[in-house]
Amino acid sequence: MRFKRQAEKTVRVVSILVTVLTLIWLAYFFSESLISCLLLVWKHTAERVDIPVLGSAEDGLLVWGSLGIAIMTVCGMRKRLKAVFRGKSGKWYAVLILPLLVVATVTYAANWGASYGILYRSGGNLGLYYDQIFSYVGWGVLSGLSLFAVGLYVFGMDRIYMEQKKAEQCHAQIAVYQMLEEQYRQSERLRHDLKNHVVALSGLWEDQEWEKLGVYLKKMENSAGLGAYEEATGSRVVDVLLYQKRKTAEAKGIVWECDVRIPKPCGISEFDLCVLFGNILDNAVEACEKSGGREAEQKGRPYIHVRAGTVKKCFLLEAANSTAVADRSKGGHAETEYIQERGIGLLNVGDVVERYDGAMHTEIQEEVFTISVLIPLEGAAHDMKRVV
Repeated sequence: MRFKRQAEKTVRVVSILVTVLTLIWLAYFFSESLISCLLLVWKHTAERVDIPVLGSAEDGLLVWGSLGIAIMTVCGMRKRLKAVFRGKSGKWYAVLILPLLVVATVTYAANWGASYGILYRSGGNLGLYYDQIFSYVGWGVLSGLSLFAVGLYVFGMDRIYMEQKKAEQCHAQIAVYQMLEEQYRQSERLRHDLKNHVVALSGLWEDQEWEKLGVYLKKMENSAGLGAYEEATGSRVVDVLLYQKRKTAEAKGIVWECDVRIPKPCGISEFDLCVLFGNILDNAVEACEKSGGREAEQKGRPYIHVRAGTVKKCFLLEAANSTAVADRSKGGHAETEYIQERGIGLLNVGDVVERYDGAMHTEIQEEVFTISVLIPLEGAAHDMKRVV
């Protein structure tokens, strides 16, 4: 297991290095070709040189200038690249690296050929000046297309990975929903047999068989999930889900406050309600766990506050939770960091909100993450942009 983790770490580092170096490599060739072409045109038109040639000093400046432009270009993409490489598996990195190595090898071979004079030749019809221009243009087009292909591949791989994760989480939520439905059916069967259970319990009571009585009551509680209906939100699925999340939060030492009322008719399917509450609360629990360090000891226990109800013919769901991410709202970095860490769940929430023509808002202030979801109820027509 230790060897496997080390191997995955090595593949990850190599993949990141190959990606960054390939992007720099291609951006360097593209900028060098473009600048060289512009310099030759300038010499020919402005300085009236019939057959302009770049000197050694100009070549040196061109190399370092192009390299600087390439490095600055890739550095400008560092936040996006950081998001791409966060949280991926070793297999994903291995799949990513192979095409990049091919592109890097092909461009290196093309550059090697160009350095040995394998350039565009017109057979003397156009002259050395135009031969150079067309050579630089051709090399620039090749490196530019390669750069575009690499960027498209890297970010496309990230998009595919995110879509796969969303699908996997959706399947998991379907399983949870089915489990909640089964639990509800078991409770309904228990209520149907309640008269028989009362007779049995009365018999155990009269015979003073306390141990059997306790076992019987415990079995009834487990088979029906009686505690799951303590929330009483108006939706059986949300009741059970909130009960489970509350138990999870309390087991982790997280303060739980909940006030949820599901309107009737709501217009939101119980499965989508499960997606909304499940993803938001899973993210909240995870964030609270990470905030339970020394700062939590100074500021108090981490907490989750969730409330939902009807506001102006809309369903409003708001949740606030502690987070270890500091407030850096000037540049929006705190919120971006939080969303990147829990992007899959929030993407699923966003999909549900979009499906019902709703609106979602997130913010971080004073190490508290807040998410608000507003969805119009059935028969209500709202311009959500104006409402929000």
